[in-house]
Amino acid sequence: MSSKVNATTMQPTSPDDVRNVVLIGNAGSGKTSLFEQLLKARVPGYRGEKEDAERASQLFLASFVTGDTMVNLLDAPGHPDFVGELRAGIRAADAAIFVVSAADGVDGAAQSLWQECREANLPRVIVLTKLDAGHADFDTAVADCQDRFGDGVRPTHVPTFAGPGQVVGNIGLLTLEEHDYSGGNRVVRTLNAHDDQVETYRGPLIESIIAEAEDEGLMDRYLEDDEHLDLADLLDDLMKAVATANLFPVVPVQTGTGVGIEELLALIEHGFPTPGLHPNPSLTTTDGEVLPQPDSDPEAPLVAQVIRTTTDPFAGRLSMVRIFSGTLRTDDIVHVSGHRSWVSGRDDDSHPDHDNEERIGLIQGAVGAELKPRPQAIAGEIVLLPKLSTAETGDTLSAKDRPGVVEAWALPEPLLPLAIRAATRNDEDKLAGALQRLAVEDSSVRVDRGAGDQLVVWTTGQAHADLLLGRLVERYQVRVEQEELKIPMRETFTRKVSALGRHVKQSGGHGQYAVCNIEVEPLERGAGFEFVDKVVGGAVPRQFIPSVEKGVRNQLEKGVFAGYPMVDVRVTLYDGKAHSVDSSDMAFQMAGALAIKEAAGVTGAVALLEPLDLVTVTIADEYLGPVMTDLSGRRGQLLGSDAADGRSIVRALVPQAELARYAIDLRGIAHGSGTFTREFHGYEVLPAQMLGKYKK
Repeated sequence: MSSKVNATTMQPTSPDDVRNVVLIGNAGSGKTSLFEQLLKARVPGYRGEKEDAERASQLFLASFVTGDTMVNLLDAPGHPDFVGELRAGIRAADAAIFVVSAADGVDGAAQSLWQECREANLPRVIVLTKLDAGHADFDTAVADCQDRFGDGVRPTHVPTFAGPGQVVGNIGLLTLEEHDYSGGNRVVRTLNAHDDQVETYRGPLIESIIAEAEDEGLMDRYLEDDEHLDLADLLDDLMKAVATANLFPVVPVQTGTGVGIEELLALIEHGFPTPGLHPNPSLTTTDGEVLPQPDSDPEAPLVAQVIRTTTDPFAGRLSMVRIFSGTLRTDDIVHVSGHRSWVSGRDDDSHPDHDNEERIGLIQGAVGAELKPRPQAIAGEIVLLPKLSTAETGDTLSAKDRPGVVEAWALPEPLLPLAIRAATRNDEDKLAGALQRLAVEDSSVRVDRGAGDQLVVWTTGQAHADLLLGRLVERYQVRVEQEELKIPMRETFTRKVSALGRHVKQSGGHGQYAVCNIEVEPLERGAGFEFVDKVVGGAVPRQFIPSVEKGVRNQLEKGVFAGYPMVDVRVTLYDGKAHSVDSSDMAFQMAGALAIKEAAGVTGAVALLEPLDLVTVTIADEYLGPVMTDLSGRRGQLLGSDAADGRSIVRALVPQAELARYAIDLRGIAHGSGTFTREFHGYEVLPAQMLGKYKK
């Protein structure tokens, strides 16, 4: 049968011709090697992509034709720092190849990746790699996957060996064919007899397929005699079971020799869902009104989403776009809609909400790993659009007469702060623009001004931070220096004190005269500042009472003990003195400030407050004890823990000063499987033994 997709133009005629597949797996699982082998098997002359930090940190697209279908293959980063790119790949794809090293098994990090797929209800096939390792065993690896991922894990192929660790082929459990790669070329033979391993896995596979298909007739025929089962029916029901993310085929593949590549490609073509079978994300108007879900129809109004964005100082932006419905054509004018705040629940200065229109210029499709121009792209495709000036990752492209917003995927919260300053004045001039461009490209970046107006870039981990610093230098020639993160401490009064503020100067002509008597007392946390006027008899003229308050406020903002703002106090002005000629607004401002300084000088009257965050940690049950012990060591107040789906959730109040490196430390404690969120809770008094660290 001739292909429906031209391998040169890579222009499908229907969404049914397309398979969008994302490769997912731990770093070191053999995932990228598998990506390379799949392309070499179908792209003539393909020599492979250079592996570097940029390649390993971002979603990478390549396309090829196999049989009658075009495969858009996405390679997602395996490092937990780049989970944002992984989630983008999950949104763009209709199915996943989940790569597990048989030599290493399923660890906490792999379980976290599986959970990402499960939450998106993404169909998956599991590829077992590294079966040639001395301690690797297929049966053990399958049992491990079934234990960690559930009973839906069923091998569709079992490996064949020429000797210990020498994988030379596999047996298809449905076709009962042996695929022999030992001679360098794949040879297919029909099995004359079944060995024990085939019998062990074939029955449960068929029963799972039939159960998921809910085909009673097929089950009856199987129970009578499985020799009379129709292979076409089984393969059709397999595709349906895979598409619903209830059955997860297991295929053994040797990425070094290519054993199993053809069987995996056949499964992609015949077993993976088309764009029409995998549900598209929900759609609303720009006002939030729910619209019908996009249905992968090329004739419907355009609905597409920017999956990722790259920027280049010279070439500009390049946007990877998944089309969910309609057809995108060169020179189309589309509506661009970005509403990041709908997901995060807050405004983000790095990614402000926007609605505007843009003209589509060049459309590029991948041919292998190279980009070539296309006149149009239909529903179900993934293409690249150069130089969209306003569209960012997560934005929706829609028909200008029917603007909409595609539901955004959950963006990772950057939790590792990086305090930086420009190395030179020249760098300072370029830094703001460079950070803005990095934030456009990377949805996991947030840029803030922290305590003391310190510039803070929030990242997802050390690898992410190192990558961003490298991009600043290599792309934008901006050098920065790292600083110690400043914690937004506060000062407060701990008890009620009285003080006198006296500002009297005489130097010829008009002098300066102001005296005020105040009382300062603490308020409850979060109460802010109160100023109370109890002056009687005109001791302080009415026009100067606001001046005293202004002087008090200015001094509280500057702090009096360690240079941090003072909060949660009530200041009562109850007496004072004035001069008919020498009193002035400025004099009473000075008197108010001096009164606060005098009050703060009373021994034990002032304390430092430190900010606390409510931290919620989610980890595998086995790490509950170490995580709780670590939080206690960070001066955390444990609030409790809950269990959900084999994972534990711990809540604690932790000082912000103890959380600066927690994104890195938790990953070590929980072996890559832990996640956490942090939310500002309030301020509490800093322990006395720690005052020396912050007092100026």
